[in-house]
Amino acid sequence: MRTKSLLFTWLCSAILFLGLMHAAAAPAQASAGPGRCTGKFVNPITDICWSCLFPISIGGLKIWPSSRPDTSNPTLPVCLCGLRPGIAMGFWEPVRLADVSMKPWCFVNLGGMKLDPGFDIGFKSMAGPSAVGGATQYNSQWHVHWYAYPLIYWMEIVADFLCLEQGSVDILYITEIDPLWQDSELTAIINPEAVLFANPLALAACAADCVAATAKLPTDELFWCAGCQGSMYPLNGNVSATIGHVQASRLALARFSYKLHRELVAWGTMGSKGLCGKYLMPVMRKQQYRFQATNPNPQTKGRYACAPIGASTTFMSAGQVYPAIGEDMGYLVWRKRNCCAL
Repeated sequence: MRTKSLLFTWLCSAILFLGLMHAAAAPAQASAGPGRCTGKFVNPITDICWSCLFPISIGGLKIWPSSRPDTSNPTLPVCLCGLRPGIAMGFWEPVRLADVSMKPWCFVNLGGMKLDPGFDIGFKSMAGPSAVGGATQYNSQWHVHWYAYPLIYWMEIVADFLCLEQGSVDILYITEIDPLWQDSELTAIINPEAVLFANPLALAACAADCVAATAKLPTDELFWCAGCQGSMYPLNGNVSATIGHVQASRLALARFSYKLHRELVAWGTMGSKGLCGKYLMPVMRKQQYRFQATNPNPQTKGRYACAPIGASTTFMSAGQVYPAIGEDMGYLVWRKRNCCAL
């Protein structure tokens, strides 16, 4: 599985490189395909909600408290990994960056760059709210570009701390080349249980998840729910209950995160099981993530600047969508980490 992940990363990087070369050689075709791509580069200083790092805890004690909700931490302040003792720390870390757009090959967080890969792939998903009326006006299809973004590590804010995600900025996943992301029938290969939750009772339970996520943290037991955004299934970018760009894009990003966990690409890092390293989490725990908007308008302050999965978008939608020039969304993904530090 690790080899497959590396191969997919290499393929994504190769396609991005070829697209850049093609765009440089033929700039008139670089904006091929429907829709105008918008966005800007993320400023690692001013566009980051630095208060989202907190709270920081040692065991069950919060040494740097915060008003933001936090997951449960191991009770004891000391831990043991094999024969190595350490201190049980808990903190939030920015680890990934994501473009979420209805326009294929639109790299929002790379300055709104739109590539022409040179072949017809990914364009099937271009769609938007219909003006005809009826149920189809609530359908939307989204693509996600997933970047490695270990911000604290490569800015060297904290040195010699082995608990941090290490590496450099790199593109890890492009959904335009993933057939499972664009076809709900093919997606059933990785989420066959979706049929069990396609009923009114299961969907009604998501109301409780919506309240919990907005007030504090989402309910992990209701894993088929994305809170106020809707159903977590199917694990693709086809959103059949679109209310607005913020709601639908956050739902698409939550589904994509779950998809990576189901494919064993993303692993668990929170709780007592995460003290000595990452562990398999095929059913994603929603409490492990916070999403912070970076495009079109960075959210760096306030209670809902980095809201958990499923929280109401009522408090975060204002100023986030501009007609024609601000309809492509970018997010910074914060992940909870519990670690046995030296």
